[in-house]
Amino acid sequence: MEAFFNSGFMKGLQKFGQNLGKNKFITALQAAMMSLMGVLMVGAIFQIITSVLGPTMFGVLKVTDPIYQYLYIPYQFTMNSLSLWVVALLSYHYAKALKIKTPVMDMLNALVSFLIVAGALIVSKTGTYSIDMTYLGATGMFIGFLVVFIVVQIDHFCEVHNIRIKMPDVVPQFLQDGFASILPLFFNAILFVLLSFAVAAGTAGKFTITSGFMALLSAPLGALTSTVGIFILCIFGALLWTFGIHGTMILIPVIMPLAIQAIAANATLHAAGKPIVFAPVMLFGYMSIAGGTGNTLPLAILSSRSKSKQLNAVGKISLIPGWFNINEPMTFGIPIMYNPIMAIPYVLNIPVVMLCALILFKVGFLTPGWIVISALLPMGFGSYLSTLSWKNAIGDYLMLIPAMLIWYPFFKIYEKQLLAKEAAEAASEAEAATETAE
Repeated sequence: MEAFFNSGFMKGLQKFGQNLGKNKFITALQAAMMSLMGVLMVGAIFQIITSVLGPTMFGVLKVTDPIYQYLYIPYQFTMNSLSLWVVALLSYHYAKALKIKTPVMDMLNALVSFLIVAGALIVSKTGTYSIDMTYLGATGMFIGFLVVFIVVQIDHFCEVHNIRIKMPDVVPQFLQDGFASILPLFFNAILFVLLSFAVAAGTAGKFTITSGFMALLSAPLGALTSTVGIFILCIFGALLWTFGIHGTMILIPVIMPLAIQAIAANATLHAAGKPIVFAPVMLFGYMSIAGGTGNTLPLAILSSRSKSKQLNAVGKISLIPGWFNINEPMTFGIPIMYNPIMAIPYVLNIPVVMLCALILFKVGFLTPGWIVISALLPMGFGSYLSTLSWKNAIGDYLMLIPAMLIWYPFFKIYEKQLLAKEAAEAASEAEAATETAE
């Protein structure tokens, strides 16, 4: 096992994960996703309220009722406009990562550029203009990533080469910043208008930049979101963790947009009274459903009853955080990183638990998610709120069984080693104390 951990493949994997984690765009994307907590939660809360009061559960309100429509407005401008907020936050964090002086102006420029690309105008028969929101929700996030990258890079180029409209120093700073942003925004606007025209003309109006981009991504995303693809990605993330690299956070920027899109699609189906569907990307949550990444809550339970002082102390302090799927106390306290014995079950139980969840989805016991819940909630709570199905809440706790079966034999081996080590240390201390007394 030591030879495997020191192999060229594992060292290369470690280096790749470290480099990926240092990438400024990936780092900014992680920050943007985590900053979306308020938007996601408020949207989810109002989605739950309309579901509970509407025809889904108690039927107090009809979809056509004015009160229902007003209650649905926060969802429309949070979850159903999600790409706007992703673009805003990502451009801000990416500009800060590149040390651009005015990241707020990059946020504004990125939003304008994204609306040029994705916010198509619809003209009614009466001449009224409205914005097509098809790609302003979760569906448009990927094109939003590309727009942000281009916009911020152009602004960075203009700043480095001093391509700016300059104002005298006596002019207030906010006005200087506004004038300085004119040329970068103008360049971006020209670029995206030309690209939009070229795509529309080249496809005879069949595609826009956004719809064409999604069509191009369909093949690789199909492989990525396949069942096999999700299993491979989650195993990869677990391997990174065993080297002390936060594999989950590296996966989240890739997985979360796909998961949100799948859940948003189910929300649309649910609102239309159509059956919701399972997407393999929904299995991602099961790499950490029982105690955080690696499903370490069973290990915390075993450790809390261990005769080993080290395991007992770590286990007891990790129980409550583990119930909330926070596993850092366990991961760092055991430790699992660079620990060949504990790394094996840490990685192994992820595909096993995911496989068990897949079976439960296929037989209809588990309901696919249709409400986005991203808060740190105790086991069962998030699964219930995202589906309004009590079976999903029970499903979280059922996953403790396969995880426990995998952890147990490796835990006993490691416990035996620690007990021997602690006994040897205790004997050594007793002998030293005896010699001192003499």
